Amino acid sequence: MSVTVGVLALQGAFIEHVSLLKKAAEQESLVGWEFIEVRTPQELATCDGLVLPGGESTTMSLVAARSNLLEPLRDFVKVDRKPVWGTCAGLILLAESANKTKKGGQELIGGLDVRVNRNHFGRQTESFQAPLELPFLGEGAAPFPTVFIRAPIVERILPHQKGIQEEEIKLEETVVAPSRQAKGAAAEAATADHVEVLATLSRPASLLATQGREISPDKELGDIVAVRQGNVFGTSFHPELTGDARIHAWWLRQVEAAVNRRKKLGQ
Repeated sequence: MSVTVGVLALQGAFIEHVSLLKKAAEQESLVGWEFIEVRTPQELATCDGLVLPGGESTTMSLVAARSNLLEPLRDFVKVDRKPVWGTCAGLILLAESANKTKKGGQELIGGLDVRVNRNHFGRQTESFQAPLELPFLGEGAAPFPTVFIRAPIVERILPHQKGIQEEEIKLEETVVAPSRQAKGAAAEAATADHVEVLATLSRPASLLATQGREISPDKELGDIVAVRQGNVFGTSFHPELTGDARIHAWWLRQVEAAVNRRKKLGQ
């Protein structure tokens, strides 16, 4: 199987993602996979899957617009519905709505029917680590060493709409992603009308995060920090900064399934 996975390389922790993707592919014995840095529409067009790294979401969106990448990215995610994973800033870009944002200061790609709360845990000095149970990694999997740096959370799961999120756009300091429609049988098959919550961080742990220290979350319902909706996957934290390739390996299997589905449908 020949598969190309790209990492958006406009700003942020893209090198770390490429490194862990290669490590995960080796662990999973995936042959014929290529991992590239994406800076142009031409490079994006070669990709079967894409990672949006952590960094500064506003800077990424501005550079993407100036590089004529913003619209191709929206088509990749919302029209072609190819697998995409966003970490931290990448999660913000993939949200249909983001608050604490001046209109005109941030553009979104969209794809996840969620509203994100930017910089939920405060400034960079209030970053923290937490071992987190991630059931999607499999029964009995050891806690994952999550790293939160000026991280967003999913503040609200939004109703699925084919058009723009009209109620969201009425809110102050909120930006909303433009609507796009999936095209083709493979894209339709990768579209989902509901958001799956894959991980939460307990509220006591969230409060302790402001102290900038390591914490041990309990199993209370808390802040949503990992979600999936069809082809789109988002995490508030930075798996690329841990050296642990388990989430990357899990996601590559999602890419593999999507590529096989497209081949089966002749696309």
